[in-house]
Amino acid sequence: MASLPLISSLSLLLLSNAALAALPLVDFDRMGTVGLAGAFAGLDLFQNNSFTFDSETSTLLSRSSSGSLTTLASTNKGGRISAGCGLDDTFYFAGSFSSIGSTSASNVASYSSSSSSFSALGSNGPNGEVDSIFCDTKNHKVWVGGKFSSPGSSVAVWDTNANSWSEAPFVGVSGAQSRVLSITTNSSASSLFFAGSFITSFGGAVINGSSNPNVTASPGATPYSSSLVPIPLDDAEVDGSPSTSDSQFSNIKNIVCPAGNDGPGNTWFAADSNTAVVTIRKFSFLSASGVRLGNTFLANHGTTGFSVTTIPDNTVRQLKYIDPSTNQNATCTDPCPLLTDPSIPYQDFLFDEPLTITGVQIKLSQFTGTAPGLHIVQLLSSGAFASAVEANNGISCFAPNPSNTSFTGNWVETLVGTNISGTTQRVLTSEVNVGTSSEQGPSFTWKSYVSASGNYEVRMLVPGCTTMQDCGSRTSVQVTVFPGDDLNPTTPIVDQTNTEDAAVLLYSGPIVPSSDGFVMTVNMKLADNPKGTGQDGKYELVADRIELTLTSADVNSTSGGNGGFGSGSASGSGRAAFGFLEWPLDASNIDATKSLSNSSLTGLDIVGIDMFTGLGGTSGASASSTGIASVAHHSSGAIFLGGNFTLSSGPASGSSNVVMFRNGALVSMANNGLGGSVRSLVIDGDSLFVGGSFQDTSSASTNGQLKNIAVYNIGNNQWSALGGGVDGIVTSLGVSDGQVQVVGNFTKVFASSSDTAGLDAPGFATWDINQSRWVNNGGFLVGSMTMVTNGTQSTQFLAGNVVSSRSFGASGMVMLKNSDNDVPDVTPLSFQLEGTSPSSSSGKTRRSFHIPRTSSWMSHVRLSHLFNKRQSNNSPASLPSALPAAAPAVLAGAFWTNSSSSKEIAIIGGNFSFVPAGSSTQASAVALYDQEDATLTALQGAQINGTVRTLFVDDNILYIGGEFTLTDGDSNVNGFAIYDLQNQQWSIDNVQSLQASSGSSVVVRSITQSSAQSNTVNVAGSFAQAGSLTCQAICSLDTQSKQWNSYGSGIQGEIASVAYGGNNQEFLFTAGSINLNDGTLANVAQLSISNKSWSAVGSGSDIPGPVTAVEVNNGNAASIFAAGRSTDGNTFLTFYNGVNWTTLASSSGSTVVSQLAMVPLQNTHDGNNIIESDRMLMVSGALADSQFGNASSALYDGQTFIPYIVASSSTGSSSFTQRHFLATGVVILISIAISAGVVFLLALIGILWTLFSRRDKKDKLGVMDGQDDDDDSIHHRPSSLLEHVNAATRHTIIGGIGGVGVGAAAAAAYDDGDEKEHHDMHDEGQGHDHDPYGPDASNYLRAETPSDAFAHGMGTEEASRPAYARYSFDGGEEGELPLSAGSEVEVLDDRDHAWWYVRDIKTGQEGVVPAAYLY
Repeated sequence: MASLPLISSLSLLLLSNAALAALPLVDFDRMGTVGLAGAFAGLDLFQNNSFTFDSETSTLLSRSSSGSLTTLASTNKGGRISAGCGLDDTFYFAGSFSSIGSTSASNVASYSSSSSSFSALGSNGPNGEVDSIFCDTKNHKVWVGGKFSSPGSSVAVWDTNANSWSEAPFVGVSGAQSRVLSITTNSSASSLFFAGSFITSFGGAVINGSSNPNVTASPGATPYSSSLVPIPLDDAEVDGSPSTSDSQFSNIKNIVCPAGNDGPGNTWFAADSNTAVVTIRKFSFLSASGVRLGNTFLANHGTTGFSVTTIPDNTVRQLKYIDPSTNQNATCTDPCPLLTDPSIPYQDFLFDEPLTITGVQIKLSQFTGTAPGLHIVQLLSSGAFASAVEANNGISCFAPNPSNTSFTGNWVETLVGTNISGTTQRVLTSEVNVGTSSEQGPSFTWKSYVSASGNYEVRMLVPGCTTMQDCGSRTSVQVTVFPGDDLNPTTPIVDQTNTEDAAVLLYSGPIVPSSDGFVMTVNMKLADNPKGTGQDGKYELVADRIELTLTSADVNSTSGGNGGFGSGSASGSGRAAFGFLEWPLDASNIDATKSLSNSSLTGLDIVGIDMFTGLGGTSGASASSTGIASVAHHSSGAIFLGGNFTLSSGPASGSSNVVMFRNGALVSMANNGLGGSVRSLVIDGDSLFVGGSFQDTSSASTNGQLKNIAVYNIGNNQWSALGGGVDGIVTSLGVSDGQVQVVGNFTKVFASSSDTAGLDAPGFATWDINQSRWVNNGGFLVGSMTMVTNGTQSTQFLAGNVVSSRSFGASGMVMLKNSDNDVPDVTPLSFQLEGTSPSSSSGKTRRSFHIPRTSSWMSHVRLSHLFNKRQSNNSPASLPSALPAAAPAVLAGAFWTNSSSSKEIAIIGGNFSFVPAGSSTQASAVALYDQEDATLTALQGAQINGTVRTLFVDDNILYIGGEFTLTDGDSNVNGFAIYDLQNQQWSIDNVQSLQASSGSSVVVRSITQSSAQSNTVNVAGSFAQAGSLTCQAICSLDTQSKQWNSYGSGIQGEIASVAYGGNNQEFLFTAGSINLNDGTLANVAQLSISNKSWSAVGSGSDIPGPVTAVEVNNGNAASIFAAGRSTDGNTFLTFYNGVNWTTLASSSGSTVVSQLAMVPLQNTHDGNNIIESDRMLMVSGALADSQFGNASSALYDGQTFIPYIVASSSTGSSSFTQRHFLATGVVILISIAISAGVVFLLALIGILWTLFSRRDKKDKLGVMDGQDDDDDSIHHRPSSLLEHVNAATRHTIIGGIGGVGVGAAAAAAYDDGDEKEHHDMHDEGQGHDHDPYGPDASNYLRAETPSDAFAHGMGTEEASRPAYARYSFDGGEEGELPLSAGSEVEVLDDRDHAWWYVRDIKTGQEGVVPAAYLY
């Protein structure tokens, strides 16, 4: 017999770059809502330049704002990319590598997004590993830090304008590990913060290193508190009541500044057997930081507990102190402990912050012996002070001299009110004529005694002019602050026209005393350009007080402090800082590898000084593992430092791995930080996200719930988990669009602390900040990642040891639609599905990070033996086992429009479980996804126990098929269930359960509906009967009565796939392993729905084996595609042209085709006798080859197989060789609106794919010898052909009723030139704009011919239309019409799917010809 040319094998060769210029443009929008789902974690559209990943290299990827990933290039083997930043349209990245892609580059390189090219940065860049990088957009420079010696010491700068490298203006860093791990900026971008493992030394003599040298040191004080100058109380009211009657111990003022040791005249006792109250009042407001109390150690006396109440607000204060027994910070309120240990002469108790008060009451509530007693009581200032009124500058206890003042001109004392009711304050004022120069006008100088070097904030207090009633004469003044030796003065201008009291900040930074009696000087004079016009020709200058607030005490380079609030140590010859250096971008050049002068010390360099102290000096700072890895600057000014360290002293003593610098000192964070090293910090609003290697806080306060990533609420000072964390080290964090990107060496994320199974996230995860949950990344990645960072514009970049990557990532589902580009828009759904269900007995398995096993419901055989060979025609072979779909897998889907909300809901089914939003109960197998709200909800009631393989929606009713059981109340079903979507309840009452043959199980693979039937759904798969009704493999269900019905005499075997044909889908085509009831082999069988009769499509022996997929081309019964596995183990694709089956392609090995679907195109291809130019066949399955890569979907245009989609499981594991990775199954969900509901084309794509190659032109099906084609074709004409011809002739002559579709050829072959003529042939009911693929009222008819979708058929001769002969036909039998190739005919009757009745235009002769021979 004649046949179409046979392509003997599927040549599993990748198409060359030249062969595939662009992917076909599938018209997804014409198909309605299109989803892609399956057992995948990531997918790509096929690319010729598919990337081969090597986990021994470091791969750089870009990430778009939608989350999709693009692989850019990889380094040399052993390379590492550690950091990156964006500048203009260029991304700079650094690490340890010698090449990136084909570009040679040493440790630093750039990528241009505009040209998609890489470049090296000069030839004299860093000669060692680079760990950090910062892009200075203002100055167009790139700063890098790491471990190298040239061009700078661990720091270097690339000038993008000059294209050259240079050392940093401060040369670099040295000491410890001499490594810079982080470069960041302050909030104003005026300074850079360098962090890592290095030591910076600041020189200059430090006379008063940490505290008043005349005050005896005490373990109950800290360097910080010891540096606070006590407030002079000589003029204060000090009272102790009740007091002892012993005159040697009754004078309370003797203990304000005791003249000698604890004893008579220097100690105060309360009356025996009484608690006591000590009251101190100044009657003017003062700034106080706390109290200093020294106990008496005399026999039978001593205080053990007390509290402090401030005046005038009458508030019992919480106090902070250091516990000498543990050297740890502590707090107390009432009572606070006062120790009776003589080795602790006094203890300092500080308020939470400096307070403006008039005095305190100290209640001695607990005592030892007969009565309380004290040896020392003092009020501690905020740091230091000086008043313009000399009488207020009393000498502080043990100070060598008081603060003092000097002035020029005439100054007058004035009494003014204060903000504290009942108090007044004396200030000085001076008048000067308007027009007087600043040098000739009056001046005032405060000389404030400072007991210790440290970081201070200096403020000038200026009374409000409203209270003083002198607003008209107020003006501005110039102030000069002299911080100390080697420190440059500052000269701010102060506006004194404030109406309310003000405290104006003059200076913030170090103050370094140069002698025991050092005073810090502040000078004030008239501004050069004074503000205002004065009053009565005069300006008035006001001098009140200067207040110094100590933010951190100083330290030296050889010894650590003794812990507590603030920092400091004993006197020494210099200071050292560890791991942190601030560099103002406008600073002068210095050499930071050597000792720096005090003038270079910035206010934030105290961070490093406090770190050095906390680590215990040089020995702790030099440990190889100690360092600061990441720095983040909050908008409030707080700086967060993360790394690997433990502080044993200083203001944040006890802190581990993360600490905060605020208000001039290191501060312990909640629970003393974290219990493991910190790698990365990022801030979003008031949330600090921390990643690293830890399980809990340092104090184990979360019971191990943090798991390597946490969030710290800056306002509430509280740690929280991100879900349940991740199962490995987090190396880098990024923030973009309200989400935190997390990369590292981990494999899973956990939804909550109770989640022990986790969700797959191999190296890359995303946390949604607003939703507080893990969400889809947008892209798919498997690897051990080292970097994620924001780059140019809205693009992010990632790097690491990548095993596999796909552009798009999703937990089983994405949405597809047309785009403005040559590729569709792919939108992953945001949910994450899980892989197991506690109630499941179907053997669901979670994806692991090894080569996936098949689930227990799959055959455990080699892929090459997936299909059993047919035993005999009388005994249908079993269908091949289902392709692997390791959980979580989405295997079916449908779309439902909720009539209540008008929302379109995506319904998915498969092998998965999940926890619905707002619930803690796990659901399984079916989920409803609200695309607008991105929420996942479950079917209410009982949950399916097993795997769902097909879904169908009719109005508000959901039909579910698969391999499962369900029990709802007293009702039990097997493999098939019904759910009422509107009422949210199961509707399985009175539905008789499907039953399997002995030794097998029920599997429903298809639930469909024909437009030729009302109130009926067709259910097909593997089963023997429904209730007591025998209906093997296929049954129809009356949707009203819920009664099963069989079709005619039925069939034998199993059904894998169902399709429809005819004008009104009156023909149902089943494919699988099928015999007709009489034993006839019919792996593709046709059911005439009207008379319920079965017949084989073509000769069953022409189909090589069981069929796994079938598709009818737009309903044309003379254009059918089928795919399956032959009896010799080969995969085949065959085509039925209405006459016979012809094998188009065949492949040996493990290739499996599991679904076929015809899809429309936006463009066209060269039409041929197989597929029209406006569509292609989407071929889906498992096509594999051991030599080349894999794909997950291909498009067939009748001549060439074009790879289209590549999908991967979460493992990215190799299927054959180490450089080729596992592809996985997907489901094409195409929503097409029809009058009865929504129809879906489900295309299950297999696990392993490779490509059908393009064949040589001589092998193309469109190039044939017409004479060879028709040699035996007439033998396939039915025996009843003559009757058909006579009937057709009579119908044509008499003029029968309409309803027969127009021929296939005209619908496919018209071009723009004859489009109008073609439209004119449309039936009125169809209209001129009908689209056979469109989601409209066309019902997407599965017509017998492609044109059936355009017209209901020809009822008269006048409704005929032209066609042309593809091939010559001899027409030797009765009623046949001979044709020559290319001749024009008029199609008169095309109701038969194989033979059409036509008229030859030239000769006028009429007869029948094979339908497939026309176009």
